[in-house]
Amino acid sequence: MDYFIISLAAFVAAMLTFFSGFGLGTILTPVFAIFFPIDLAIALTGVVHFFNGLFKLVLVGKHAEKAILLRFGIPAVVAAFVGAWLLLQIAAVPILYRYEWLGRTFEVSPVKLIIAVLLIGFAIMELLPFFERFQIDKKHLPLGGVLSGFFGGLSGHQGALRSAFLLRAGMSKEAFIGTATLIAVFIDFTRLGVYATRFGEMSLHQQMPLILSATLAAITGAYLGNRLLKKITLKFIQRLVAVLLILLSLALGLGLI
Repeated sequence: MDYFIISLAAFVAAMLTFFSGFGLGTILTPVFAIFFPIDLAIALTGVVHFFNGLFKLVLVGKHAEKAILLRFGIPAVVAAFVGAWLLLQIAAVPILYRYEWLGRTFEVSPVKLIIAVLLIGFAIMELLPFFERFQIDKKHLPLGGVLSGFFGGLSGHQGALRSAFLLRAGMSKEAFIGTATLIAVFIDFTRLGVYATRFGEMSLHQQMPLILSATLAAITGAYLGNRLLKKITLKFIQRLVAVLLILLSLALGLGLI
């Protein structure tokens, strides 16, 4: 049943990226967190996101702009390594506090609390009109690489920051999509390399059938979403997804999941 639910969630999440404005990782991470510890949920999402990115790279990678890749991509890769390393350190920190409610004991760890705050923050960023229009001058591309890479490694959130910086880089639509996709793959490859040092402890190798199922579902969802509607954000769906993400994040931060 877990396989079906998670694969269905991956399929729907990938479809929703075309209708809600949210990235696959933003939607899928809290779903995985319902079933797995948060650090494992981030790693699982990273694997699905990576293979989904490789699929998209076949379609749009040839349009990537090399000059932007160097200025944005190199700092992003370095920062992704740091963010991923920091996630593993935070995940090893003991429980912050425990509390009882309705006869059950709930635990709140630093990693749950931090990721919950980041999930809420990025959900709000995607929801508010100000951040939709927020763009940063191209001279700050290296800074954008650092921020996108760091948060990509720490929590998987890289898309919103990447877009805010790349949208002012003066690229065509095709070049923007190709460059953003290739940078996302670089960041995912880097952070997965760091997570791999703990894959044994996280039992990630035991989840390979689940990863394959979720990845195929996500690719199918992305393909159908792209065919059905070309990247149009529907406000109702965007707000509904944002509210659900915030509720799941609050549950995570309170130790309920």
